[in-house]
Amino acid sequence: MERTLRVVRESGAGPTLAVLGAHRDAIQTAIDLAAVRVVVNPEWEQGIATSIRVGLRAAQEQVSDATGILMLVCDQPKLNAEHLRILIAVHERAVEPSIVASLYAGIAGIPAIFPASQFSRLLGLQGDAGARYLLRDPGCPLISVPFEGGEVDLDTPYDLAAL
Repeated sequence: MERTLRVVRESGAGPTLAVLGAHRDAIQTAIDLAAVRVVVNPEWEQGIATSIRVGLRAAQEQVSDATGILMLVCDQPKLNAEHLRILIAVHERAVEPSIVASLYAGIAGIPAIFPASQFSRLLGLQGDAGARYLLRDPGCPLISVPFEGGEVDLDTPYDLAAL
């Protein structure tokens, strides 16, 4: 998580919110989170959708007139600030509200920027239906940005050793 927060900071994206659920006490003890707003998801066991909802509501409270939200996870080791800057630039240049998603392994995924017009759909996600669910049926234009290595994620100690 610390690396991902550094990458977000280097990209110029902000304000930054970190949604914590499982292991939140250990994470807060191990990582300096002073530069981010920590949002606790007490329902994390009910699936990724709960983290999306908690994070989006907190973001709306902090920036009520946001034109979009950049959503990402902390387990993509190939993520870099330049990729995030490209996503942001594409979002800012879009002629109409569009989802700007990373493209890897032939599919659109996160990191992705969802326009404000999609916030209600994000808030409607349930269980383990994450942002990828909306990327399959976007409900607005979808712009894909290639992300070399985006399919690599670290879910287990074995994944880290293999990397």
